[in-house]
Amino acid sequence: MFERSFETASVRMEQLVLLSFQAPTEDVDRIMKAVVAITPLAMGNYDSNAYQSGTGIERYRPLDGAAAGPESEVRARPGVVEVSFELPADRPIIDQVIEAIFQVHSYQEPVIRIQTILGSRSKGLDDSSNPNRWWNTTGDWKQAENG
Repeated sequence: MFERSFETASVRMEQLVLLSFQAPTEDVDRIMKAVVAITPLAMGNYDSNAYQSGTGIERYRPLDGAAAGPESEVRARPGVVEVSFELPADRPIIDQVIEAIFQVHSYQEPVIRIQTILGSRSKGLDDSSNPNRWWNTTGDWKQAENG
């Protein structure tokens, strides 16, 4: 349907990799610190770009060979989130990021997923007077914070 990349008047759509992982909320800062030590997760004039979902419940049952030992009942662990971020389609960087997540994750079998996507990148046009931008509206979190 789409080429490897294309452009509109304001945006370039580039081939990227969307990496997501699931983890307990308390693991996320440690994992993300390891990721940004490898790659800045840059998007235009921003870095450390990632999305973290609200908490959910992860369900699983340890089998033979699991660090916890086999169990007969399914566990339901609350407080698990999914984090996703974009990476360049660069295999050595992807390999390093996956290895870093695996090494600092608390799970024996971390859930890591990769998808090839087209992601947007602004062309950096001057839209300083755009009335829809957060800096031209009231009630933005940054304005409230600096009050």
